[in-house]
Amino acid sequence: MKQTNQQWQSRREQAVPHGVGNALPVYIEKAKNAEIWDVEGKRYIDFASGIAVLNTGHNHPAVIDAVRQQLEQFTHPCFQVTPYGNYIELAERLNQLVPISEPCQTLFLTTGAEAVENAIKVARIATGRSAIIAFRGAFHGRTLLGMALTGKVQPYKKGYGPFPAGIYHAPYPAAYLGVSDTQALASLAGIFAADVSPDEVAAIIIEPVQGEGGFYAASTSFMKQLRTLCDKHGIVLIADEIQSGFCRTGKTFAIEHSGVEPDLVTMAKSLAGGFPLSALVGKKSLFDKAMPGGLGGTYAGSPVAIAAALAVTDIIEKENLNQRAQIIGEQITHRLQKMAEQFDCIGDVRGYGAMIAMELVEERDSHRPNKELTQALVKEAGKQGLVLLSCGVRANVIRFLVPLTAEKEIVNEGLNILSSCLELVQNTRLTK
Repeated sequence: MKQTNQQWQSRREQAVPHGVGNALPVYIEKAKNAEIWDVEGKRYIDFASGIAVLNTGHNHPAVIDAVRQQLEQFTHPCFQVTPYGNYIELAERLNQLVPISEPCQTLFLTTGAEAVENAIKVARIATGRSAIIAFRGAFHGRTLLGMALTGKVQPYKKGYGPFPAGIYHAPYPAAYLGVSDTQALASLAGIFAADVSPDEVAAIIIEPVQGEGGFYAASTSFMKQLRTLCDKHGIVLIADEIQSGFCRTGKTFAIEHSGVEPDLVTMAKSLAGGFPLSALVGKKSLFDKAMPGGLGGTYAGSPVAIAAALAVTDIIEKENLNQRAQIIGEQITHRLQKMAEQFDCIGDVRGYGAMIAMELVEERDSHRPNKELTQALVKEAGKQGLVLLSCGVRANVIRFLVPLTAEKEIVNEGLNILSSCLELVQNTRLTK
């Protein structure tokens, strides 16, 4: 007998730790592109993409075909034991895709956190230094080192310390939060003066557009000054493109908007169209310092996921995903700006390409974040068939991560649901 959503939820509560998030307590049965159906047959429009994993949509035919063919060949010989050619082919493609002019190499892993940790390993072995600088509001994973780098306590870090030492945080430049480029750069200078000498810093890691932090984008000016600072002190610049990569912002990688070249790039999420794969790509001169056996992992570079990723890189070109991101982004931004004229709870609409955020506040006051309204909107949208995600250092941001392959009509339908839900939750809150 088929289980209902409530039955699955009851079973989940007994079998799965409550520490695992549960944004929408419905259970998916099938999906296609930007639509999903639960076990009770209800349809949802997906504005979350599995947290930016499905830029190519659910079950893209090219991805499914590539995986099916790979499954008929082999699933896991382990690249370090008996290597396989598609690992090398994908590495060659990514080496060409990243905006780095020097010769590059690629290391494949399984999760974004692994990519981040290996970026730190490579930076440390290459420089002989240990300290790392990250930014407030950043999210770099849930491992101990990932949490140490992450610049947000709730819900990621509270109660899980102590964390690895030698990690320092600077304010991320976000004008809407009152942090200018000048203030962020001055904070870096303050860290060098008070906490750690720059010649002891191995790397600075930054999300060109913060993900969990609220979709704030570092300006071109800031990124260029950060590059200059790293060059001056011999510091490795790591671009974390795990959420912002693979055409989400209208460029293959978000850092391309600034014209700045990083030294290392971490990527995961949409790399493999829904299959677990991550990568660390960067300058060969940095990777050369690692001894054989110092990098890798048992499941690192799954041939099944690599087959999917090869299909994704084909889709990027064949379906013009960067252009699609810009078109979808314009469609969503236009509607959100119209909503902002109607609803005074919308304090800001921002983003690059199809990586867009709507910040909810009290009466357009940026100093009065509205976390409660944000939570209510996500919940009501789920009831009405729209999957939304929140984020932000103040938990008051709605982020839009629509599949880049979504049909215009589906996106418009989702935005109509969003508008009606926002009107409902705001009016409900005002009448209380």
